[in-house]
Amino acid sequence: MITTIYIIILSYFILGGIGFYVINRNKPADVAKKSYTKFGTYFIIINALFFSIVINPIAFKYLCVAIIGIGLAELLRLFNKSKQKNKAFFLASLILFSLLSIGLYRFSEIPKNIILFTFLVLSIFDSFSQITGQLWGKTKLFPTISPNKTLGGLVGGTIVATASALLLNSLYNNSPLHIITLAIGIIVFAMLGDLAASYYKRKYKVKDYSNLIPGHGGVLDRFDSLIAGGAWVAVCINLFNF
Repeated sequence: MITTIYIIILSYFILGGIGFYVINRNKPADVAKKSYTKFGTYFIIINALFFSIVINPIAFKYLCVAIIGIGLAELLRLFNKSKQKNKAFFLASLILFSLLSIGLYRFSEIPKNIILFTFLVLSIFDSFSQITGQLWGKTKLFPTISPNKTLGGLVGGTIVATASALLLNSLYNNSPLHIITLAIGIIVFAMLGDLAASYYKRKYKVKDYSNLIPGHGGVLDRFDSLIAGGAWVAVCINLFNF
C-alpha cells in the first residue's frame, strides 16, 4: 500500500513539474530559477516528512516539535525587530499559535495512517492550488494579505485534493462523507493558517519569516498550513471521534 501511495506522490510531482515548466518557460531566467529551487526544495521536504511518518512516527513527532519551536522563534524575531511593538496583537498571535501548536503536537500522536492521509491531502492542496492558480487564477481572493491566493487556485487545489482524499481511502478507512468532511476541513484550516501567517507578516512589513528554507522562506512560511490543518484533524479525532 505504501509503495502504491508513494508512486501516486511521484506521479503528482511529475504533473507538478510539467505545470511549473509551462508556467516558467517564458519567464526571465532568474525568476524561473527561483521557482525551480522552490519546487526542488519542496520535493525534498515532502520526501523527508513522508518517510518520517511511514518509517518511524516518532521522527515525525520530533519534526513537529522542531516546527513549533522554530515557528515560535520566528514570531518573536519579527516582534523584536519591529519599531512599533503592538503588544496586544502579538499576545493574541501568541495565544493562537500556542493553541494550534498544541493541536499539531496532539496530531503527531494519532495513528500514522491518519497522519499520512492528512499530510498528503495538505500537500496536494498546497501544490495544486499554486499550479492551477498560476495557470488559471485571475480573481484575487485576499489581495492585501496574500496576493498570490486566487479563486482559480482555491477551486483547482480543492478539487484535486478532495478527489485524492477519496483515492486514499485505504489510509482513512471511513465513509465517503467522513472522508470528504475531514478533507474539506483540512483544506479550510490550511487556508486559514496560511492567511493568519501572511497577516502576521504584513503587520510587520516583511515578505518572509526568515530565509531558512531555500525558495520558501522560514518554517512558518512553509508549515503554516500543516500546523492549522493538523490541529483540525487532532480535534476531529480526539473530540469528535472521527
